[in-house]
Amino acid sequence: MKRLPPLNAVRTFEVAARLASFAAAGKELGVSAAAVSQQVRHLEDYFGKKLFVRNGNRLSLTDAGLAIFPQTSRALDDIAAMTVRLLEGE
Repeated sequence: MKRLPPLNAVRTFEVAARLASFAAAGKELGVSAAAVSQQVRHLEDYFGKKLFVRNGNRLSLTDAGLAIFPQTSRALDDIAAMTVRLLEGE
């Protein structure tokens, strides 16, 4: 079996990284900023690496976060595209 990280946390990471904000990510995902922070922390614990630098309300990616963000974003885009194809009957 493939070893996968917690996928809800991966999705949450992608949104937070794209928007550079836990509050904005929470708004997009329909959850609180605290819930976003908890999911990101869960993913950081899984990888054993910090993914964001938090300075008050400012949020930026660490080197580890920068390394995984593009591929994470592409993977979620691929899943979304596959979902559309399947739902549209291709």
